[in-house]
Amino acid sequence: MQAGFTTTKIAVFDYDGTSVDGQSGSLFTTYLLTHGMMSLPRALRLGWWGIRYKLHLPFRQDEARELVFGALGEMTPERIAQVMRDFHDEVLGKKYRKAAIAEVTCRREEGCVTLLVSATFDIIADAAAEVLGVDAVLATHMERDEQGRYTGRVEGTVVAGDQKFRAVADWCDEKFGAGAWKLAYAYGDHHTDEDLLARAGTAFAVCPGQSLKSIAKKRGWQILDWDD
Repeated sequence: MQAGFTTTKIAVFDYDGTSVDGQSGSLFTTYLLTHGMMSLPRALRLGWWGIRYKLHLPFRQDEARELVFGALGEMTPERIAQVMRDFHDEVLGKKYRKAAIAEVTCRREEGCVTLLVSATFDIIADAAAEVLGVDAVLATHMERDEQGRYTGRVEGTVVAGDQKFRAVADWCDEKFGAGAWKLAYAYGDHHTDEDLLARAGTAFAVCPGQSLKSIAKKRGWQILDWDD
């Protein structure tokens, strides 16, 4: 290693079930349904997607996002952004875990670059970043056409499962240079976060489901209870 060369430490935080007590996807579906912005049949299709996700049955990540944007299809991008921001403030704003905010602060004071990595929509993640105080956000973007309107399709890939670390690596390589950073800490709650957690110097399973709890015990990862 050359003299004076420093490696940037990265701390990555998952969002749903980790930084907040709840799943933004299902909560957003309920929000749209109760506010008359989504039909019951569409909500039921999203519910079936959620069941497959929880039971580890085959599912397609893009499907849930497409179903949501199908309900918002006639709205302008500005209106969609406002709906998502209102949802965040009214619903998710009450569900942040104080320990998550404190942990972000702790890692930043330690000198880490903090990232929020999530499958949720980028608009919601951007609002979350303001609450958590992270340095940057890596979340799911939806495709836009030449006029700037949403097409209803995911742009690239949903930032979930193995894609979380890939998003982190791509961002860090571009920001700091390949080999100039290391994933020092990672926090997740779901078994699909295993790949991300396994790549960290120190991994934390936050209020984990049974599958991740078993994995954490086998791998010797620390299990955190961030519920108040």
